[in-house]
Amino acid sequence: MAISRDKKQALVAEVSQLISEAKAVATAEYTGISVQKMQELRKIARENNVTVKVVKNRLAKVAITQDERFKDADLSDFKGQLIYAFSSEDEVAPAQILAKFAKENEQMSLVAGLAEDGTVQSTEMVNALSQLPTKDQLRGQLLSVFNAPMTQFVTVANGAQRGLAQVLKQQAEKIQ
Repeated sequence: MAISRDKKQALVAEVSQLISEAKAVATAEYTGISVQKMQELRKIARENNVTVKVVKNRLAKVAITQDERFKDADLSDFKGQLIYAFSSEDEVAPAQILAKFAKENEQMSLVAGLAEDGTVQSTEMVNALSQLPTKDQLRGQLLSVFNAPMTQFVTVANGAQRGLAQVLKQQAEKIQ
């Protein structure tokens, strides 16, 4: 079924806005994925503040090139049945969500991505991004690094007190 010109323009405007607000965009080929699986992907994406859209490549390319950052971008990798994942909050979330879903569904494969700085990312780069920890995971790791010295100090201090208590207890037992 053909889409009217007005609907195409509205879709291009919507995708263009998503791209302009996005810190990262990841794409994946999804040929053969069932509607039920796509709904699962959308649900997972929503939970992670990622917007997932299926857009005709021709319309997506028009929307991408409307953004100043991607005016001269090489979009030759953007072919086939693609799903686009956008995130305005996290640079790695779109790649992670699509990569995780692709691991569970053999029909899906990562294709390319767009970075906030205006670069087009290769499949290898998107795969590498998907392996990075999320911002929340990084914050947790940073906090554990900050807490480690204090935790070790408390452990050592308690160990010295415990040792002293054991020595005193043994001396008390000898006297009795």
